[in-house]
Amino acid sequence: AVMLEPIQGEGGVLIPPAGYLAEVKKICEKHNVLFMADEIQTGLGRTGMLFASQYDGVRPDVTIIGKALGGGFYPVSAVLADKAILGLFTPGEHGSTFGGNPLAAAVARTALQVIRDEKLVENAFAMGEYFMGELRKINSQHIKEVRGKGLLIGVELHPEAKGARRFCEALMKKGILAKETHDNVIRFAPPLVIDRKTIDWALPRIKEVLMMP
Repeated sequence: AVMLEPIQGEGGVLIPPAGYLAEVKKICEKHNVLFMADEIQTGLGRTGMLFASQYDGVRPDVTIIGKALGGGFYPVSAVLADKAILGLFTPGEHGSTFGGNPLAAAVARTALQVIRDEKLVENAFAMGEYFMGELRKINSQHIKEVRGKGLLIGVELHPEAKGARRFCEALMKKGILAKETHDNVIRFAPPLVIDRKTIDWALPRIKEVLMMP
């Protein structure tokens, strides 16, 4: 099997060229290999689509989800595939210590309902476009590129900026939580419920930090 992230989060919010996932899926089908998408970070609306694979029109043979599935309340993950794949397992053949936890299942079901009913996927797309657009207006000598999909956003810094950690620490002092990834990228991944008012509150503080020497 081939397993990959549709967008590499820990790698620096790296977005593959358009059509890349579709080509990988095509090669997998040619060689009778399963195509597995790790959507733990990118899935369930984070990128402005229910799954990031959808940007390429790809339906993976296996999809792995987690994080948002717990609604910020309970750790839970899941593996999605059709019967042709998961049907190969018989009951009791494969298990895990905490698999099938009733509370986790109830939380996951409720989280999915909230994502759907409150249109959080659509909100992530709209707020992400706005947030990235405003970030690109910041004229900082440190910024090399602003990239992302939905509310998974990376601000890559030039090597001369001496890493992203000091900027993330400065942001924290101003009430904004962001995490450095791949040393020189500031990753913004705000909650899917974020609104324009909150983004507008954050932007001048982000600008002030990015204008540091």
